[in-house]
Amino acid sequence: MKYWELLKEENEAVAERHELAMERIGHMKEEATVGEPYRAFFERTVQFIELIEETFQKQMDGTLAAMSQKEATEFNRTLYADILPEAYGKSFANPDYAAKELGENYGPWLSFLYTEIRSAIVYAYESRLVDVTVLEELFIEVYNLFEGGTPEVAELREPLYYFVSDYCDRMLPWRVRETLDPSLDFGKSIIMDSDLNDLRYLYRFGEYISETELATARFMNELPEETVRRMADTYTEGYRKGFAATGRSYEGKKTVQIRYHIGFERMIRMAVENFRELGLEPIIARASIGTVNRMAARTNGYYGTPANRQYEYDHRYDNAVYLDKAFRERKLSILKVAYETYKDLASVYAGPAVVETFGEAGFEPVNAAAAFSLSEKQEKLLLSYSNEAMQIVDAYIPGTETSFTIIAFPLPEIGSEFEAIFKETIRINTLDYELYRDIQQIMINELDQASQVHISGRGGNRTDLTVKLHTLAEPTKQSNFENCVADVNIPVGEVFTSPQLAGTNGLLHVG
Repeated sequence: MKYWELLKEENEAVAERHELAMERIGHMKEEATVGEPYRAFFERTVQFIELIEETFQKQMDGTLAAMSQKEATEFNRTLYADILPEAYGKSFANPDYAAKELGENYGPWLSFLYTEIRSAIVYAYESRLVDVTVLEELFIEVYNLFEGGTPEVAELREPLYYFVSDYCDRMLPWRVRETLDPSLDFGKSIIMDSDLNDLRYLYRFGEYISETELATARFMNELPEETVRRMADTYTEGYRKGFAATGRSYEGKKTVQIRYHIGFERMIRMAVENFRELGLEPIIARASIGTVNRMAARTNGYYGTPANRQYEYDHRYDNAVYLDKAFRERKLSILKVAYETYKDLASVYAGPAVVETFGEAGFEPVNAAAAFSLSEKQEKLLLSYSNEAMQIVDAYIPGTETSFTIIAFPLPEIGSEFEAIFKETIRINTLDYELYRDIQQIMINELDQASQVHISGRGGNRTDLTVKLHTLAEPTKQSNFENCVADVNIPVGEVFTSPQLAGTNGLLHVG
């Protein structure tokens, strides 16, 4: 069943619930049952939910796709206006502002709610009416608590906790499936079916589109066909070589997940074609959204430049709202069931192919006093969850049967020398694999004769480090070093080891 067919069936099943929820939310504008200061929060959130409803309807009737460049830009900015840096100081998505306006006891919790509701932007673009509806129902439940008075904090926490806990069995399995099932092709269909010279296609993803994405896409469109082809070929050939270099075979594997920054679609389209020639159908899933699936400082999927990095930083530990032992156990149980459900898809997954970027503008975060943070107990629960989750995933997708590749390109934010740096990056990424493999092997052959390596800095660098090497039991068959060329890590030019800790001492000076 294709993506749109799947969503059509789901949407029809939840249509009546959605209609009832929107009818109730519509009445809130006429009511005066919630007092200040909370009334302002609910009024503004109602306005945003109505914007989401408009977005969903425009997606369904084709209006979004038919917008002009100017209209698409303005609509995209309207959706994200509330969290852009210039408006964030007075946004309820800002925990400090919410605490100031709504009180320290209630502001952070309502900021969490509003942030979750903001994820409905993506749900509207992907026509996921179930996910939109359950957020609306949560909003109504919280609104009801404030009618006629102010609830206890524990009363407010309860629906937020149980929303995440109850719907984890939908959110988590969907995330597992969309990272394994190539038929969920929302993003891939945009890449493969759009006129990439018409930059309106960028707005169809539903992500915030900044000048970075526009400038990247324009630059990609200006590159000669053979240059883009060389970029894509290096990327996909590195993936193939990664299997060969590790002595693994991708025979029997059928899928590969592509992760990249929006704007590189011209290269990604060619990569999709290349992977198909290798017998691998690409999976192109969005980076995680929603608190259940988001992970601090980790991006797994396609993504754009954040509308506001401070906003993302402020909400990186929103899982403090609900993370306890019971939730940890429930999430692990759901994860196991999800992988068991999609075990056939998991068994043919070959691993990720990643396009990383560099040169982004610097960001110095501010620690918001009202932002949630994890307690020591919650940090331990999160660590134990991560460890056990990795074991579950490895049981269905053994690391010994998969591979990966990573290639990187600069973004226009790097500065005025962007084009020159980009072209130099292409040159470095496409250096002769065999030539540098042989050069690096000469280095390894010499280093393998050593018992330790002394690293000394030059100029102003004060590094003075002694690295102890392991004793090789069979020097003719073993090595302390990895000859890393253009396969899993592109470009060539890396020779690395894991040292023997006893005997490794000194100073590493980092400027």
